[in-house]
Amino acid sequence: MYLVKTKLMDICLINIDNNSNKSIQPTSLIGMLWLQTHFESDKWEALSNNSVVISDENSKLLIEDATNAGLNIKSFAGISMVDVFQKNN
Repeated sequence: MYLVKTKLMDICLINIDNNSNKSIQPTSLIGMLWLQTHFESDKWEALSNNSVVISDENSKLLIEDATNAGLNIKSFAGISMVDVFQKNN
């Protein structure tokens, strides 16, 4: 039997507008715990609800810091279901 080690995402950053602002979405317990060490406790609920938005500049700093800490970070351009539906019709 072979064991395959798969590194899942810990934090996902999704572009939400044309200014490259990004929504922070923790996708693992490690990602959420790491974010809690970098945000004040009054932001933790917003983090868990994917309601925190940061600038492109701050997202680059977050990516660098989290990657150096060993987390797996992905950044995506936001695609809404409305955009997909309109393209297919």
